Amino acid sequence: MGSPAVRTVLGDLPGAELGVCDSHDHLFLRSPRLPGQELSDTDAAERQLREFAAHGGRSLVQWTPYGMGRHTGALAELARRTGVRLVAATGLHQAAHYAEEPPADLAELFVEELTSGVRGGICGAAPRAGLIKVAGDFHGLGPYARRTMSAAAEAHHATGAPIAVHLELGTGAAEVLTLLCERLGVPPSRVLLGHLGRCPDIRMQREVARSGAWLVFDGPSRAHHATDWRLFDSLADLAERGHGDRLLLGGDTVTATARSEGGVPQVSRVLQPRVARELGESLARRIFVDNPAQAFAAHWRS
Repeated sequence: MGSPAVRTVLGDLPGAELGVCDSHDHLFLRSPRLPGQELSDTDAAERQLREFAAHGGRSLVQWTPYGMGRHTGALAELARRTGVRLVAATGLHQAAHYAEEPPADLAELFVEELTSGVRGGICGAAPRAGLIKVAGDFHGLGPYARRTMSAAAEAHHATGAPIAVHLELGTGAAEVLTLLCERLGVPPSRVLLGHLGRCPDIRMQREVARSGAWLVFDGPSRAHHATDWRLFDSLADLAERGHGDRLLLGGDTVTATARSEGGVPQVSRVLQPRVARELGESLARRIFVDNPAQAFAAHWRS
């Protein structure tokens, strides 16, 4: 088994080459739950990436999974044109985000997209995904979520890929860790828990941090969530308790409205400098550089 590597849309590379990383965002996305808010404009995505890079951003992980307009071929071209390292996702979101039934063999789909290339590539040329995105339910896991997470665990064991989890309004982290780690054998260090800030329960966040999973605070500029007004309290508390090496931050730009309000560049233009200013340069480097280099790197088995 070789050294761990991050699987970007242009190939595998050492995690140290990611630089300042937006650990959870979207350049492309569509969902029947977000009519009229699709992210599908390649030129707009390029402008976002160029501004992100102008303020020091060097890499971005897109959590858009299978069947939600992830435009993976465009990601590869954008990575070439802008120089920003981009990671694509396979996986499956909640059923509400799909108008059609997903493929029957999810584990086979995930493994194929991680090792051979995402489905829908032109002339057989398609980049490989670098992580698996799945989703929980509000305060629990229903049959659909358990099915997709079981497939994700199977794909992880076959490939080594990290698993990124959408926590509905920041809830259900304990149930996710019980299923993925205790029952299905995925190491906590291979699990990224997204949207933790949407449930600003600091005791829950501390408990999850002790598990060894990655804590992803994302969407920091959405006034309809608690992510702005409690974000820095959570980061400071977790860092003071010795969990600064488990923290990740991202923008989670999921709508055209969010993009028009700042979008991806907010991470490098506003958020990273504020973390450095208020919580220290050392913690900022861990959150934006050192931690992503570990969280998204894998000992790929195929």
